[in-house]
Amino acid sequence: MTSTPRWRQVAAATGLLAPGGAVGQTIFAEMTVLANRTGAINLGQGFPDVDGPDYVKDAAKAAIDAGRNQYAPGDGVPELRRAIADHQRRHYGLDVDPDTEVLVTTGATEALTAAILALTGPGDEVLTLEPFYDSHAAAIAMAGATHVPVPLTPDLRLDAAALRAAATDRTRMVLVNTPHNPTGTVLTRDELEQIAAVARERDAVVLTDEVYEHLVYDDAEHVPMATLPGMAGRTLTVSSSGKTFSLTGWKIGWLHGPAELVTAVRTVKQFMTYTSGSAFQPAIALALADDETPRALAASLAARRDLLCEGLEAAGFDVVVPSGTYFVVADGAPLGFEDGHDLCLRLPELAGVVGVPVSAFCREGSTAADALRSRVRFTFVKRPEVLRDAVGRLAALAGASA
Repeated sequence: MTSTPRWRQVAAATGLLAPGGAVGQTIFAEMTVLANRTGAINLGQGFPDVDGPDYVKDAAKAAIDAGRNQYAPGDGVPELRRAIADHQRRHYGLDVDPDTEVLVTTGATEALTAAILALTGPGDEVLTLEPFYDSHAAAIAMAGATHVPVPLTPDLRLDAAALRAAATDRTRMVLVNTPHNPTGTVLTRDELEQIAAVARERDAVVLTDEVYEHLVYDDAEHVPMATLPGMAGRTLTVSSSGKTFSLTGWKIGWLHGPAELVTAVRTVKQFMTYTSGSAFQPAIALALADDETPRALAASLAARRDLLCEGLEAAGFDVVVPSGTYFVVADGAPLGFEDGHDLCLRLPELAGVVGVPVSAFCREGSTAADALRSRVRFTFVKRPEVLRDAVGRLAALAGASA
């Protein structure tokens, strides 16, 4: 019997494989095409509509003019690795060796994928929260490992009992995403302690996706898993410059952790991109010394979050106000829409806006998918005038029924 090709396993793991075997688009591509075709405001895909700081762009231009256009070292340029280590020490008190414990990658996606490929395989289980970002499921499928999603509670918090019940002797890795996409949940220190306890009991590696680390609001605090007692030795921390500095297209990411784990990831990563962004890396090294720009962005996003949340509530949605990220989850059930995917398909006609169904971040037919079936994710990482336009359009939904 012919085995299923790995690419089809990846497609199935990310909900792209139809029952007849056809491969579809990602939900982000589907909704972006819909927005472009209808002229709707695209609040589905989370990318900024303004660029990052001019001084960072100017530094990249200067690096190009200075001839930094050939391969960068596979580990990343030395000044960026030092800047990452300095950033972790300054913000979190972590002592990181830039020469042996830091690896620069092509965005956080490559860091996460290379880590999963390096450290897991057939017979291993990888625990994630559910909903989960689709690239996490894809990388687990690439590795041939088993994805074990742990559903969040109805109010989008960690279910510690469910996590403990899901962990087994085959649990090789726990993948933690905080601040969490798509829900905007920022895990508390107590929640992270409960995850850490499970990882220690099962002798599992913890891989953390912390790309929204600086985009937290109100009194929420981002706590890196590696700062918890006993966790630095079993944690790989992943982040990137894209979200923090609104330069998502540059794809400059990184990970850090114990030297032996970084060596394992490097061994795999060098046969993926090997290296990229030679002129962008020194520019991001300069940016990482800037703490004011991320603070200003977070303050601006908090105001934009409030604008969108108030508009969604006025339109009749139930809203869970997020503590971090670019995203807010809204429930269409009070408006009579029990199927979030159907609502997203109809929103361009009903209100001239596009969102993404939260069920797309869940396994089809899972408990989480059923519980979140009526929820839709919207992004607020758009200019205030775009959000005001979107809110005005959404007002047409008030009193609507399916």
